Amino acid sequence: MSGHSKWHNIQAKKGKTDAQRGKLFTKLGREIAVAVKEAGPDTTTNARLRLAVQKAKDNNMPNDNIAKAIKKASGEGGGVNYESITYEGYGTSGSAVIVECLTDNKNRTAGDVRHLFDKYGGSLGQSGCVSYMFKRKGVILIEKTAEVDSDALFMSALDAGAEDITDDEESFEITTTPEAFDEVVNALEGAGFTLASKEISLVPDMYVDLPEDKQATFEKMLDLLDDLDDVQNIYHNVQ
Repeated sequence: MSGHSKWHNIQAKKGKTDAQRGKLFTKLGREIAVAVKEAGPDTTTNARLRLAVQKAKDNNMPNDNIAKAIKKASGEGGGVNYESITYEGYGTSGSAVIVECLTDNKNRTAGDVRHLFDKYGGSLGQSGCVSYMFKRKGVILIEKTAEVDSDALFMSALDAGAEDITDDEESFEITTTPEAFDEVVNALEGAGFTLASKEISLVPDMYVDLPEDKQATFEKMLDLLDDLDDVQNIYHNVQ
């Protein structure tokens, strides 16, 4: 899921159990399969596949699993055809939530997602009800360590076309346009920086604070949505 605490989300992913990693690998494999069917198995010409494979590697998915997912999706016939569908709605206290899914059964997925929104104080809305509050951006995280030269990082990122760099307690967050994303990633890696994560994400125009007594409810809804097999990505505007 993606919100303001992206660094903590990364740390949580690294601590997943074997069972949770297995579910994550299933989702990543599904994303790879859809990308292959959309534009072929060549990562040099298929940008969506290139991002899907990189995301799989960032989450320590074995190379054999990645190769098998690409090969299976490239075969004639067989396999499951997944459809991309996005749900928008409101979490508790009017927070904005976007849920991206890949599914072979829209009725099942819609029912599962709606149930969790309703159960935890939210509601699904119509297409476009909250997406206008978000912009699609490239988001790159670099862990703040003694080895990272912040001046060199800022110069490398901005020279390559980054839009903004945020410095918080544990990490640097670099944002780019989707078009400049690959160039900034390559520039940073070429300059010797280790990237903790890199993805194309939906970033809210502004964040909101939830009342303290609503935070646990909101986080529970996000966790259960993330557990659904059909859910690929969750974006929200909660601080």
